[in-house]
Amino acid sequence: MKYISFAIPCYNSQEYMAHAIESILQGGDDVEIILVNDGSKDNTSAIAHEYMEKYPDIIKVVDKENGGHGDAVNSGLRNATGKYFKVVDSDDWVDVEALHKILQLLRNLEDEDEEIDMLISNYVYEKVGAARKKCIHYRNALPKDEIFRWDDLGHFRIDQYILMHSVIYRTEMLKLSQLELPKHTFYVDNIYVYYPLPYVRKIYYLDVDFYRYFIGRDDQSVNEKNMIARADQQIFVTKTMIDMYHLKDIPSKKLRRYMINYLAIMMTVSSIILIRSKKSENLMKKKELWRYLKKKDMRTFLKIRYGILGQTINIPGRSGRKISSMVYSAARRVIGFN
Repeated sequence: MKYISFAIPCYNSQEYMAHAIESILQGGDDVEIILVNDGSKDNTSAIAHEYMEKYPDIIKVVDKENGGHGDAVNSGLRNATGKYFKVVDSDDWVDVEALHKILQLLRNLEDEDEEIDMLISNYVYEKVGAARKKCIHYRNALPKDEIFRWDDLGHFRIDQYILMHSVIYRTEMLKLSQLELPKHTFYVDNIYVYYPLPYVRKIYYLDVDFYRYFIGRDDQSVNEKNMIARADQQIFVTKTMIDMYHLKDIPSKKLRRYMINYLAIMMTVSSIILIRSKKSENLMKKKELWRYLKKKDMRTFLKIRYGILGQTINIPGRSGRKISSMVYSAARRVIGFN
């Protein structure tokens, strides 16, 4: 039995994909690795096939035309046969000791005839040039070492939201939810995490530093210059998330609050990127984005707009935008997210 299917979307990844693959291979026959070559123009496909020939019972390769990160994740999910599903970007890797602990947990659950919908673990910012590695954990927000539900959530700090790095979903649940990420779009990892949440019933938090998130390369999508250049895609993803649910219909009060706060972060990130571009047309796009939320869901708009993040990002005038930008810069230094 394959306990986890790891999908690794690869685009021109020849320089670093081996590190990701080798770290997951330590899981042995309990794991499946799906290397999705997303129309690479370098030796990515050749490297992937070499690994598949060497480890035919663990690794499979999907060669496809370029469709972007989200489409590569879609392909990985379609080809997944493991009970659980995890995305690992080709320039990231996993901690081997933590991998073994996660696999042991899943074996124990299987022996007890239990299954969960979502497994959460910690992730570490492996930032270039940083002497201290920032670890995002959930010890204060989630019960540890037990199966729990949304109503058991604690309080999340601003830097603690569940990201693609920290989540493993049950494969069949993802497929039943009909998750389909948009093609040729950056920042869809937010959709990947957000959309399945109402389908999740049983959750488990394992306090291990599992995912290693490499950050600091100039061509990464989270580089601020790239985020400004791709602001329209950030807006598209945020609007897509706004359109997904009428949040008042989410039955769990704590899940509803969590999803509203997640949208608040998306609105904040989109807004600050538009502010920091210093382009008048982008300031208009910021206003339009907030109007969009107001039109779609007035109740959620009021909660976000007059919450702490909404007020900080909407201080009027040039001096207000400067304050918002300074707050963002301070948060970036503390959290280290780009």
